Amino acid sequence: MEFRTFGRTGMRLSILGFGCGAVGGLIVRGDAADQERAVARAIAAGVNYFDTAVLYGDGESEKNLGRVLQKLKPADVVVGTKVRLAPGDLGRINDAITTSLEGSLSRLKLDRVDILHLHNPIAGEGGGSALSARQVLGEVVPAFERLRQQGKIRFLGLTALGDTAALHEVISAGVFDSAQVVYNMLNPSAAEALPQNYPAQDYGRLFDATQTAGVGVVGIRVLAGGALSGSAERHPIAGPAPEPIGSAMSYDADIDRARRLIPLVEEGFAASLTEAATRCALSHPAMGTILVGMATPGQFEDALAAVEKGPLPQAALDRLAALRQTFAGEVR
Repeated sequence: MEFRTFGRTGMRLSILGFGCGAVGGLIVRGDAADQERAVARAIAAGVNYFDTAVLYGDGESEKNLGRVLQKLKPADVVVGTKVRLAPGDLGRINDAITTSLEGSLSRLKLDRVDILHLHNPIAGEGGGSALSARQVLGEVVPAFERLRQQGKIRFLGLTALGDTAALHEVISAGVFDSAQVVYNMLNPSAAEALPQNYPAQDYGRLFDATQTAGVGVVGIRVLAGGALSGSAERHPIAGPAPEPIGSAMSYDADIDRARRLIPLVEEGFAASLTEAATRCALSHPAMGTILVGMATPGQFEDALAAVEKGPLPQAALDRLAALRQTFAGEVR
């Protein structure tokens, strides 16, 4: 397993992390024996980062991960969870964050988590589920810092969803240690300029900001919620297809564009689209660890096999860029 230094934290994280989210569903709705088997296999393979959230199954992901880790008692695993503030929490942000974390720690059976990520989108003026950059920097960060001083979290994180300008502002402030960033074969804009009129959110080379600020990157939506399998079929325990997720506004459009990347497989760059997508996500040096959602232990094995082949070669990345050029001008 390859390990990379995670921003300025000093942590060395496995390039493949273990996603405990609701889209794949294994740790939320899976069979208990399968959950334990997959986590044990991941640890044996060298995976040391486990990512969960209270939002995943209304706490079920945290409960199940906590149960399995309590049984296996692995050494030196890194656990990240998240807090999502409801609109009614905005007058009591500190208390809401503290209460959420206490619940997470209880479910995880831990005294502290390594990373606490803010799970709300960040937008210029806030509104709805989104927080403004001012609210994040002025209220969320002090609440997180208090929890760090109490020894309940080690590092501050955010999920980099929302308005691009607001995300750059918050990350460039240098107060967060970790950012979960959308990066996949359909939307590489965290790393590079998009073609003109490209049908995806432009994250404006967000990796430049994370690298300048020393922020570790957790790669999310690596498979575009499953669309980069090229198939609309979903496992029975998988969550509904997520949309929009930074690429197309509809999941069907993402699947259609994913299928147009099949020449990568036909020309021998990868054995499958999911392998290509997984290896593509490893290819940028800003990436600290990637999360691949899974419904079965077998899907973890697929992700592990892909990661063991390493990043895509430059020729494959060049071919991918050429294929993506054909998306320019299409309706998002």
